[in-house]
Parts: sequence; C-alpha cells; structure tokens
Amino acid sequence: MELIERYLNAVKFWLPARQSEDIIAELSADIYAQTEERAAELGRQLTTPEVEALLKLRGRPVFVASRFLPQEHLIGPLLFPVYRYVLTLIGWCYLIPWIALSLGLAILSPAYPDGQARPSWLTAIAQVTGHMWSAIFIAFGMVTLTFAILDRIQARSHFLEQWSPAKLPPARNPHQIPRSSSSIEMAVNWIFFFWWVVYLHSPEVQIGGSVHISLSPVWLWFYWGYFVLALGNATLAAANLMRPYWTAGRAALRLMTDAAGGVLFCWLMKANILAGIAVANVPAEKTRAIAQAINQWAPKAFPVAVLAVLIVAAVDVYRIVRVWREPHAVAAASN
Repeated sequence: MELIERYLNAVKFWLPARQSEDIIAELSADIYAQTEERAAELGRQLTTPEVEALLKLRGRPVFVASRFLPQEHLIGPLLFPVYRYVLTLIGWCYLIPWIALSLGLAILSPAYPDGQARPSWLTAIAQVTGHMWSAIFIAFGMVTLTFAILDRIQARSHFLEQWSPAKLPPARNPHQIPRSSSSIEMAVNWIFFFWWVVYLHSPEVQIGGSVHISLSPVWLWFYWGYFVLALGNATLAAANLMRPYWTAGRAALRLMTDAAGGVLFCWLMKANILAGIAVANVPAEKTRAIAQAINQWAPKAFPVAVLAVLIVAAVDVYRIVRVWREPHAVAAASN
C-alpha cells in the first residue's frame, strides 16, 4: 500500500545508512503481517483510514527510528535522529565550505582574515584555524543546547506525538528524473548555445555601440569547449526527458560533462582572459585599470571554483554508485 511505503520511507530517512535496509525490511514485514492479519479478521481489504490508524499506533516515524538507535543522555532517543541530521547538515552546508574557502583565501592573501599583513601564509592559516574552532564550537554548541531544551519540553508536554500518517510526503524513487527539470535544463542549454554562438564566437566582443571587449587568443579554447558542452548537455537532457530515470551510462556521462565544464571554469579563473576594454567617453587609463583588476581578482576565486567543482563531482559520483548498487530501483523507475 502506498501509505505504508510512505511510512517506511519516512522511517528510513532517520536511520543510519548501514543499518537502514535490514531495519526497514524487518519493519516492513511486521507492518504488512499486521495489516494482513487485520484484513483476515474483517474479511476484506483495509481502507486507507484503517491503515492510517494502524500506522498511527506505531508512532511518528522519527520515534520508531529512535527505537533502533543507541540510547543517548543529553538528548534523548526521540530527538536524537533529528539532532544528528541537523549537525550533519550544518557541517556539510556551512562549516566545511567555510573552512575550505577561508583556508584558500589565507593561502592566496596573507592579510586575510582581518586585513593585517603577515610574514607568511602559514601564519594566516594558523589564525584562520583559530577562527574555525570558534565557529565549530558556536554552531555545534547552539544546536546541542536547542535540542537539549526541546528534549526536556517534549518529555513534559509530548507535543511531538500529535501527528497524522496522511501528512507524510509521498515515497519517491531517487532514480526518477522529473520531466520538468529535464525540460528546463534542455531549454536553458539551447538558449545558452545560441547566445554563445551569436555573441561570443569572436575574441572581439561588441556590447551595444559603446563597449568593446577584447579577449586573449586562448579564448577560442573556452569557446569551443563550452560550445560542445552545451550541445552535450542539451542532448543528455533530451534523453532524460524521453527516458526519465538515471542509468549508469547517463550518470557517467553527466559526471564527464560536469567535470569538463568545471575544468574549463577553473582554467578560466587563471587564464587572464581579458585583454582589454574600451568604453566610449571613458579614458583609456580607467578601462585599462578595470581590466587589470578583473584579471587580478579572478585567480583569487580559483579556490571557490575548485570547491564547487569538487562538490558537483561528488554528487555525480554518488549518483553513479547509487545506480550501480540499486538496479531494482532503476528498473522500477523505468516501468
């Protein structure tokens, strides 16, 4: 039943990845056995409200998941899965990118983070490390304190126990590709392709009648690189639109196109691509200074570009591994 699958999917979300499959298999067998037993007693299939009532007796999914986890003390088992999830989210989405960006800026500019010049970038890294520990302590400490307070409130008021299985999100196959996202991706890539061909086919770019931008000869490598990538991404989006599920081949192709685009983008940060700018009624000294400033600041964004490329590549690799490890889910998505 769809409602049971939604319930199992919600419980699985809070379980450790290495144990989730076995736990869900056991829980699924138990729930279906209970519904079959109840149906046999009534002599008919259970209605949706009856299934909802059985699931509600088992408890909220996060509570059910907590019964399979070790007992904690500061934060009890009812809220510990949510607490662990929030800490993981803060670590991956805030602390790790912030640390990587700060270390990259410290290496490139010894005056970071407080604008005072230092004899070496090692000294700057040491100071960034000090700020790093402060940020980690504050982030994890505030989250821990918040959940400890919530745990005490829950123990007294039981406010989290008021819930309805019917409000759970529908179960989703992770290998399914929404046709809307494929359509948007295909449209964006074709718009980019035609804009690229029409306006950036030459190292001499004219914007209106007053701005002229000159690009270095190496620009042709970027032009043809992104030319091919736009066509490839549009073709892949069309394939995903016709067959809206990930396969190992298409997931690997996405990794290759993202990696190629990332390499080109990182190279662009280092290539000093801007040869000159000419603007009507603006002195040449000012436009020359603008071009020099852009070429000087672009390499400083290189660590951020590398970090973004690595994150995208990691997501693509995870998709390939997931497709390879879950062929039954791919088959289900293709039906």
